[in-house]
Amino acid sequence: RNFMRDAEEIACSRRMNSLTLNRHTEILEILEIPQLMDTCVRNGYYEEALELAAYVRRLERKHSSIPVIQVGSALPLPCATLHPAAVAEASLPPQGIVEEVRQCAQLMLNQLIQQLRTNIQLPACLRVIGYLRRMDVFTEAELRIKFLQARDAWLRSIQASIPDDDPYFHITKTIEACRVHLFDIITQYRAIFSDEEPLLPAEGQALNEGAIFHSWVLQKVSEFLRTLERDLQRGVGGRLDSLLGQCMYFGLSFSRVGADFRGQLAPLFQHVAATTFRKAVEEAVEKFQEEMNSYTLISTPAVLGGSAGVPVPTAQPGTLQPPMVLLDFPPLACFLNSLLVAFNDLRLCCPIALAQDITTCLEGALGEVTKTILAFHRAEEAAFSGREQELFAQFCMAFLDDLLPYLNSCLQVLFPPAQIAQALGEIPGGV
Repeated sequence: RNFMRDAEEIACSRRMNSLTLNRHTEILEILEIPQLMDTCVRNGYYEEALELAAYVRRLERKHSSIPVIQVGSALPLPCATLHPAAVAEASLPPQGIVEEVRQCAQLMLNQLIQQLRTNIQLPACLRVIGYLRRMDVFTEAELRIKFLQARDAWLRSIQASIPDDDPYFHITKTIEACRVHLFDIITQYRAIFSDEEPLLPAEGQALNEGAIFHSWVLQKVSEFLRTLERDLQRGVGGRLDSLLGQCMYFGLSFSRVGADFRGQLAPLFQHVAATTFRKAVEEAVEKFQEEMNSYTLISTPAVLGGSAGVPVPTAQPGTLQPPMVLLDFPPLACFLNSLLVAFNDLRLCCPIALAQDITTCLEGALGEVTKTILAFHRAEEAAFSGREQELFAQFCMAFLDDLLPYLNSCLQVLFPPAQIAQALGEIPGGV
């Protein structure tokens, strides 16, 4: 009986070995699926890799009880009776086929997402998202988030490569990069994903997929505005008008995708223009005070003030000619010169909303100048000669009758009363 039982076992084992040897090619093909899929993934043959992964999933569902399919194990066959070549080729992978294929799929997933972090064009984007959808790893909402995260990482890498030494160069290059690449990303997103079909999350509640995209766009616009504000505060020289034009064009281009942010630009440029003007006026007042500390009332040649017999240059149409009489009083002339420089810088970017702030700033500066003139008179009055008294009176008259009206005319050129009246809804004569 023992002999018969042993004989039956040997015969069964022999039949199994013979069957294994006959099916050696098919078995080897199955065992080499992980290696083949790894080769496909590393060489970019994602279509073939997806077909292999789908085949392994079917294999797993049909033969999940076979150890070599699920986990790595020794072949349950007496290899001593196999052909030597079969023994060498039929060695098992250290892990199960399913597990190794999953690792290859993870590598493929990482490679596809990494492609989205490069300067990828729309056709390639469509292929990558198609592969990701077929992998069935992410929900539709997660796929949108992954796409935006990957494209955002690429955009950030471009922005990080822009030199930050010169504020004007940095912000102009940032505007160019954001305007071109951000618009491309938005175009890619809208071509790949449709916000018209409502999707349902696991909880069964309606999910607004469009909110993902619009929140991301809002975040990018906010980041750009913060960068713009930071570079404006660092100083862009006298090129504020050029920068404003570029930003307005950037905002206008985004109106095509429903993200026109030009209204957010005005407060930033308005603040910078007001701050720059205020600083220039403060420096003009300080310089005037310094000059008054060392100023001496002396009679100046008539040629300086444009008095009798000296021709005064005729002003060109549409321009304001500074009062030539101020040349007789260097502190007033230098003060006006500094203010004109500030006015010219302000003219490049002069929103009508600044009229109140600029006027208030100028009134404060003129108040300080008046105090300085009064202090000069109190300090020097006792030593004034008759001629010096007369010159000081002329100094005050030049300040009152020439400098102040001229500054008022400059303000009206910067802020035309008709425009202010239109903004306030008043008649021009009432302003």
